[in-house]
Amino acid sequence: MLPVRRALVSVFDKTGLEDLGSGLAKLGVEIISTGGTARQLAEGGVPVTAVSEITGHPEILHGRVKSLHPRIFGGILADRRRSEHRDELEEHEIPPIDLVAVNLYPFADAAAAPDASVDDTVEMIDIGGPSMVRAAAKNFANVAVVVDPSDYAVVLAALESEGGLSDEVRRGLALKAFRHTRSYDTAIADWLANGAAPAPDALPGTARLELERVLQPRYGENPHQAAAVYRQVGGGGVFGGFRQLQGKELSWNNLLDADAARKLSALFDGPDEDPTVVIVKHNNPCGVGRGGTLVEAYERALACDPVSAFGSIIAVNRPVDGALAEAMAKLFVEVVTAPAYEPAALERLGRKKNLRLLECPAFSPVPGQWELRAIEGGFLGQQIDAAPEDPAGWSCPTRAQPDAAQLRALDFAWKVCRATKSNAIVVTNEHQTVGIGAGQMSRVDSCRIALDKAQLDLAGTVAASDAFFPFRDGVDTLAAAGVTAIAQPGGSVRDDEIVAAADEHGIAMVLTGRRHFKH
Repeated sequence: MLPVRRALVSVFDKTGLEDLGSGLAKLGVEIISTGGTARQLAEGGVPVTAVSEITGHPEILHGRVKSLHPRIFGGILADRRRSEHRDELEEHEIPPIDLVAVNLYPFADAAAAPDASVDDTVEMIDIGGPSMVRAAAKNFANVAVVVDPSDYAVVLAALESEGGLSDEVRRGLALKAFRHTRSYDTAIADWLANGAAPAPDALPGTARLELERVLQPRYGENPHQAAAVYRQVGGGGVFGGFRQLQGKELSWNNLLDADAARKLSALFDGPDEDPTVVIVKHNNPCGVGRGGTLVEAYERALACDPVSAFGSIIAVNRPVDGALAEAMAKLFVEVVTAPAYEPAALERLGRKKNLRLLECPAFSPVPGQWELRAIEGGFLGQQIDAAPEDPAGWSCPTRAQPDAAQLRALDFAWKVCRATKSNAIVVTNEHQTVGIGAGQMSRVDSCRIALDKAQLDLAGTVAASDAFFPFRDGVDTLAAAGVTAIAQPGGSVRDDEIVAAADEHGIAMVLTGRRHFKH
């Protein structure tokens, strides 16, 4: 057990500082401090000794040098278990320091500021702080180090109840401290490697990820594969920080499908969008519907492919109400994800004890956000496919032009298509998917599958293709089934032939100018 008689407190983030200072003072701990921290403690009535009184030297270079001194670092680094270290402290009149409470300049925030200059950002590179943290963490056998204000209460409680800090507590605090300085140094290194002012949408030249395990599913995609779920340290958390309200533990496949469902649902989160329900199975939509109510949207989504919807993941762009809960309760569903749940919905769905209910914010991409996929020996990195789509910017080279209803249906089909595995063909009406052909090696096969899967009337429907048609056979197949308008990116050497085929069938074809492959 380590008693604490002397503490060095020097923090940029002053959260909880007065509580820490007064708590230590009540326990008779001498507090050494610097600059603004010392002033705030003194103003709060906490007795404090300035670092300059210990070092015998004033702070210099506008505060760049204040704690970098043998009388500070000797007090932190001395191993009190070694008699020669104790003798040297006594010889040089160096007071031993038992507790170091330090947090660092907010470099990452400063570097991310849009108007940050190089000189201003450099000033946020802390030198003395990380040095003290590392010194105290190295000497955790003799010193406790605190870098997180949320740990102040834990430390004070241990000192009050046990009279000191155990080996286990000090070791845990040291681990947290080294992770903290690692993240800090990584942010600085990335800033230097990627330029002082990189374009907001550029992929970095050097990338380092710090991940923290937050979940351990029973297994991965298959029972023989171990699995874990990680969040990026410093990020918003998995799914923007979700709460599981009920149900069994989440599996690897649940999370993959919930991610796909949330991202597709987010395409229908605009202020003019209707209530929308997305049903996903094996990372592909098997039904999407919208309507005046969530129940109507759900029934339309389910009608597309009620067989595949068994054991699915459902995402909703509105809080789940009691009526939707009653309708969904008739289907076996693995996961529901929504921004909120009304009490009546929780009561009804609560009877299905294994159903996993996730409450999480809507997926909202930020500029420059990118994603990684593992390949042997490395990773592929790319910007996420979050490009906005505006049907007003689409062109129509065919003689037939889409009317307002067809254009609304094409916009709906295009949104679903971009979330469907390539090669993707999605057939819809204004309100719901009618047939989905996903993940095929040839586009015409995707067309045939989408039509074969259709449970609803195909007459007057529209279709979307995630990439251009390489041959006219896909257009011929869709038109023969009753499709009256098609959205596709264009860009094929056979575009003229494809447009001519559409004209032969008297259907409208719009060119979006953007491909949405999803592998």
